[in-house]
Amino acid sequence: MVDKEDPKPAPITIKKYANRRLYNTATSSYVTLDHLCQMVKDGTDFVVYDAKTGDDITRSVLTQIIVEEESKGGQNLLPIGFLRQLISLYGDNMQWMVPKYLEYSMQSFTRNHEKMRDYFQGTLGGMFPFGSFEEVGKQNMAMFERAMRMFSPLAGAEGGKPEGAEAPKAKPASGGGQFDELQKRLDELQQQLVSLTSLTRKPD
Repeated sequence: MVDKEDPKPAPITIKKYANRRLYNTATSSYVTLDHLCQMVKDGTDFVVYDAKTGDDITRSVLTQIIVEEESKGGQNLLPIGFLRQLISLYGDNMQWMVPKYLEYSMQSFTRNHEKMRDYFQGTLGGMFPFGSFEEVGKQNMAMFERAMRMFSPLAGAEGGKPEGAEAPKAKPASGGGQFDELQKRLDELQQQLVSLTSLTRKPD
């Protein structure tokens, strides 16, 4: 008989008080945003609640961590163009799709990132060719921004259609037609992401 996999442990509860202090109930100690940032990197799941109201404020705290990390010199991951595109999508009729789209895209990016990491560690003994790695990262981000412009209502006003993208077709009246068009865009993005993995293949 095959044993069932152990259930995923419950996320750690973090409480945020009025004085903005964060309290880790698992360790019975106060923590900082840097501590929470490291927990994310370590794969430790947690949720943050307002100690007074009991509201789940995990999203706002994670956003605050990103703002803190972006303010540190040399650690900017969010290009200004991407931020503008993202802001422009608030209130758009396709806003409902953005969270899943971003999650899907980042999952694909992470898979390619891990393949590159494994390749460099396996073939070069952990010595990363930083120049090549940074170039691949730039290509990934450029591609990601182009993909975001496909969905931006301001794409045409800011320089026409994205590079390599077909002119947008008229939106069908039915919801199913819109979904088909969106699925087509996602498939195009997936093909671009998969093509990046060829950069990690060992030369003949």
